Amino acid sequence: MSSDPSSFALPHVTRLHAYTPGLQPSGPGWVKLNTNECPYPPSPRVAEAVRTEVGLDGASLRLYPNPKSSPLRAALARHHGRQEGEVCVGNGSDDILNLLIRAFAGPDAAAGFTLPSYSLYPVLVAIQDGGCEVIEFDRSMRLPVERVAASQAKIFFLTSPNAPTGVAFPNAEIERILRVFPGIVVVDEAYAPFAAENAVPLLAQHANLVVVRTFSKAYALAGIRVGYALGDARVIDLLDRVRDSYNVSRLSQAAALAALGDQPYFEGLVARVRATRDAQLRGFAARGWFTYPSQTNFLLTEPRDAQGATGRGVAEAAYRFLFAHKVLVRHFPSHALTAPFLRISVGTDDEMLVLNQTLDAWLKAPPNA
Repeated sequence: MSSDPSSFALPHVTRLHAYTPGLQPSGPGWVKLNTNECPYPPSPRVAEAVRTEVGLDGASLRLYPNPKSSPLRAALARHHGRQEGEVCVGNGSDDILNLLIRAFAGPDAAAGFTLPSYSLYPVLVAIQDGGCEVIEFDRSMRLPVERVAASQAKIFFLTSPNAPTGVAFPNAEIERILRVFPGIVVVDEAYAPFAAENAVPLLAQHANLVVVRTFSKAYALAGIRVGYALGDARVIDLLDRVRDSYNVSRLSQAAALAALGDQPYFEGLVARVRATRDAQLRGFAARGWFTYPSQTNFLLTEPRDAQGATGRGVAEAAYRFLFAHKVLVRHFPSHALTAPFLRISVGTDDEMLVLNQTLDAWLKAPPNA
């Protein structure tokens, strides 16, 4: 018998490379601008709803949650003008993406996606031992409509607005893909609340469209883990067939319902983040740094050093300096398009002030400081 229990794993699992999440630092003093979390707390109704759900003695926690998150599905359907059977709720939007891969991708059914985009997609495909069809962006970040429409994949994931660039794609271009692509098109809209347009109106005419949303960003509930899909009832039925029975906890369902029910608070959060984002975009422009026009809660910017140079090495130097001064951002060096850039989440105005002061110090520091 083998002394290595991992030798019993399926061959494709042994070749997997797990998704690498953003660093979660411990200890005080960090300005954390690396994982696109909301810099503000959620609606006060959320904490109240969670306390009510727990009760004085916590007795409700001995019971399983609603298996289909039915009250939340109904509320989301009303919110988006859909039917309850056209909504599936998951343990974060990552769970929804996983369900879509389970249902539509595998060894004989490739999944497609653009690059750069959300790096979880290829991990989920690899777990299913599926194939990938990758369509690369160039620096213009124009959506390659014809190439996507001609893809041989059974399911295609389009992140709009895109991560990590923040660029959003017009509904007119997405609709051109939907008319021609012979499979499922997933528009992953984690950042749609910060954008000028979203793909939900396209659902009425395109049964092959699935829109994926999350409560993590604009609703400030990243720690609660709730996401959802909107799509044709026949697609949602398939997701329910491959979904874990109790995939969303009682507390998560209660929190999401409360957040969804406080739209004025939500709209205020989105407006604050947009205002800070746009101010920071102007600040980067004043520095002479190329920055993609973001419709998200983050910015992808190309640092210039004191000599005006750009490139991967410059971005790495800026990242290291920021990290040494406890300002945490994200660098993606593995792709040529993203390597010269830093992705910076939108924080509070005070946090962005610290960021800018630290960048000023980096520009004045001696080389290799």
